[in-house]
Amino acid sequence: GLAKKPDNQKPAYDRFRARLLFPLNDPAGRPVAFSGRRLKDEEESAKYINSPETLLYRKKKVLYGFDMAKDKLRELKAAILVEGQIDLVLAHQAGFSNTVASSGTAITTDHLKLLQRFTDNLILALDTDTAGRESTLKTARLALSLGMKPKVAKLPAGTDPADIIAEEGKAAFKAVIAQSKDVVEVACDWAKEDSR
Repeated sequence: GLAKKPDNQKPAYDRFRARLLFPLNDPAGRPVAFSGRRLKDEEESAKYINSPETLLYRKKKVLYGFDMAKDKLRELKAAILVEGQIDLVLAHQAGFSNTVASSGTAITTDHLKLLQRFTDNLILALDTDTAGRESTLKTARLALSLGMKPKVAKLPAGTDPADIIAEEGKAAFKAVIAQSKDVVEVACDWAKEDSR
């Protein structure tokens, strides 16, 4: 999936041109696909694009960083779930090695079952915009249906984990994670905010 051929009349081109590439690995650490983040935010193209699905790569089964996080998931008895690769890279660099990322795809039952092999405790540190809240609640419902214990990291409005770590440091993100609340409590808080 590194090259794409639009049709028989045109030559193949680099699918990930002008993008920062992240290898997507299977649980054993073997690369099975790539995700590319655009380098210029003002461009019209999608922020992230992934390799097409293949026999090796099924997006509903692959979590970015899982191969690096699995030992810490078991040791720390908790998983931190973030949305993007930059969030994950900064989290790991700051010492939060039990972090995994959804790579811009919706979280599936398969993703959660993969995590559940190591822990039932899930901390959702997804974006704080409306779409992020919807994704958080949808993921939490799936996690609850599997008997997991989801909590929500209360990120300041308009921020993501990468913003907090880069701008405020490791201690600030540690505080956000430590203050995670049960998803039901957070859902009630959001409903009250929305009714104002």
